[in-house]
This record gives sequence, structure tokens and C-alpha cells, in this order.
Amino acid sequence: MKNSGSDELRSTFLDFFQERGHPHLPQAPLGPLDDPTLLFTSAGMVQFKPYFSSPLPPPHRRAVTVQRCLRLTDVENVGLTVRHATFFEMLGNFSFGDYFKKEAIEWAWEFTTQVLGMPKERLYPSVYKEDQEAFDLWAKHIGLGPDRVTRLGEKDNFWGPAGGSGACGPCSEIYWGQGPGVGCGRKECGPGC
Repeated sequence: MKNSGSDELRSTFLDFFQERGHPHLPQAPLGPLDDPTLLFTSAGMVQFKPYFSSPLPPPHRRAVTVQRCLRLTDVENVGLTVRHATFFEMLGNFSFGDYFKKEAIEWAWEFTTQVLGMPKERLYPSVYKEDQEAFDLWAKHIGLGPDRVTRLGEKDNFWGPAGGSGACGPCSEIYWGQGPGVGCGRKECGPGC
């Protein structure tokens, strides 16, 4: 696996998606200007909420961003898990009706395995428990098999809304397997613990 700093990772991610037709758009302010439902920008898609939840036409069919985020909704998990933080940069690629799960999953896998060089045997995708389409894309299309894809509930694989209401839906994540010595110790330990 390539060892790179945050500047190189950010640049590599932006280049990858710009090569695939995603214009690099500027990040939104940390305090949303036109969204009374949020105190802080908690996700990369916050600036795009109007395009997901209203008939407002987006300025582009695709976009890639690097967004500074401040998230307090799960602050009780900060320090308990290695995957929770209050302030972070979120790298995001977005489609506004241009492509869907197939391309998003293919590109996520290509970026992590081919561009970053992460070993496939250490990567474990998760999907929302009722999202059969995403499960089949990972298990069959990408070729990981059903034992390598974990179905998780709303807490882990159902995104949103960012605020009290708005756009939401199932999501997919890729977990880095750290080996049995790092797990939670339970027999059913896996992504989402």
C-alpha cells in the first residue's frame, strides 16, 4: 500500500474523479449559510442538499469536493472507536442523476485497490441490510463473494438526513481489516463493531 500524507491523498482523490468528469467544486463554509437545519457542515453533501431534495437543477451532473466537517451528532463515540471524529475533511464524489450505485462502487474499489494500492484481502465493504442491489454489486460484480460483504442497519449504513429532514438513503462503506487481535473480542466481530 502506498504511504502518503494528507496533501497527497487529497490531490490523488481529486485527480482520480476529475479524470472521470467530476469538476472540483469549492468546499462550503463550516457554518452553513442557507441551511437553518444545521449549525455546522457535518458532511460533504450539505452544500448539495437542494439538488437532492428539490427540483432545483444542479450546476453540474457530477462533482468532487474536499469538505471540512464538524460533526457533533455522534460525539459520544469519539475516542471509543477509531472511526469517529468531531473535525475532519471528507472527500466526496457526487452524482446528480448522472450515475448510481454501480459506478460509485466500481470507482470506490478502483481508487482504494488500484490507485492507493490497498490489499483487497484487507478490505470489507458494508451495505444497508435491505440494499440487495449494493450487496450484489460488491459480492458478484466486484467479485468479493457474499462472505466478504456485511449487511448493517440504519446506525451504520443508512445515511442522513443532514439535519432534521431531507435527503437520505442507504450507503456503503469500506472497512480496513486490522486482524483478529484488534477486534472487539466477540465471536460475531466484524465491520460496524
